[in-house]
Amino acid sequence: MTLWRSGLTAGLLALSLALSACATPHLQGPETPPVGFNGPRIEAGTLGRGAFVVQDGARLPYLRWSPEGQPPWAVIVALHGFNDHYASFRLAGPWWATRGIETWAYDQRGFGLSPHRGEFAPESLTSADLRTIVSLVRAERPNALIVVAGESMGGSSTIAAFGGEAPPDADRVILLAPGVWGWSSQSPFNRAGLWAAARLMGDKAVEPPAFAVRNIRASDNTLELIRNGRDPLSIISTRFDSMHGLVDLMEAASVRLGAVEKPTLLLYGAHDQIVRKGPMRLALERAGERPNLRTAYYPNGWHILNRDLQGEVVYRDVEAWLRDAAAPLPSGAAPVLPALRADPKAR
Repeated sequence: MTLWRSGLTAGLLALSLALSACATPHLQGPETPPVGFNGPRIEAGTLGRGAFVVQDGARLPYLRWSPEGQPPWAVIVALHGFNDHYASFRLAGPWWATRGIETWAYDQRGFGLSPHRGEFAPESLTSADLRTIVSLVRAERPNALIVVAGESMGGSSTIAAFGGEAPPDADRVILLAPGVWGWSSQSPFNRAGLWAAARLMGDKAVEPPAFAVRNIRASDNTLELIRNGRDPLSIISTRFDSMHGLVDLMEAASVRLGAVEKPTLLLYGAHDQIVRKGPMRLALERAGERPNLRTAYYPNGWHILNRDLQGEVVYRDVEAWLRDAAAPLPSGAAPVLPALRADPKAR
């Protein structure tokens, strides 16, 4: 047994040394600005489509839903989740528009129609994008309340940006089931496996395992799940280095939630099978009691809250909070952390 353990230890040491010599997981870098680049701008198209040209000249396409016949009193800059794209707010955007709220949803780098599809971008770059986009939208809508809303990975990006040293110049933050399943919430097996895979097979793309497809649901809205799965802009096969980058980002979000200073509304569903209850509890406990952080727990909610069958409940809560951050939410949703502390599954 001692000989076997010695051999195993030597093997693990050799593997560790071999892996340490491998390149770090790939992340896409900034673009080289084109000749004649004159700085960030909004490229307006037709039918609510266009693109944000950001600080390095990269074009990040957007969809926009605007109120008819009136200027918006609030503007939401919306960030989609992992492997999704700007159409993830296709149900919420039109609803909010009928309430005088404009929504600009854009493709984050590596997703949708943005540059280098399938390649993950570092948080420093996505935070710079968000700062630029918020600045452009504020200049376009100077009299409106400017809000950033991030769903899942979009929530991770939002927390990382607003919890960093140079937060975007927005007035409010909304987090819809933000991704906080970082390294400190992963099992040792997951941590070791992803660490190795991202270094040895980083550019290899794999589809979700069959058991996950069968047993893990993002929403109770089956039609929306089917539509999303058949959407050519959705990414199905994911690179190992992108998964590694995502977990890095989610760890940053878990750690930085308490550093977000803007008034923040965090929404979470009891049936969320993507961002589990334990990691969400850890992130909220790390954040501590903060007067600027309000949370809402939906007993019938799943992960992609803005596309659930009860999505309109969420839309109404968001509208009410934007109008008066201190008023009761129409849904009567309870705070998240007490609900998780009472749930034995949130350990």
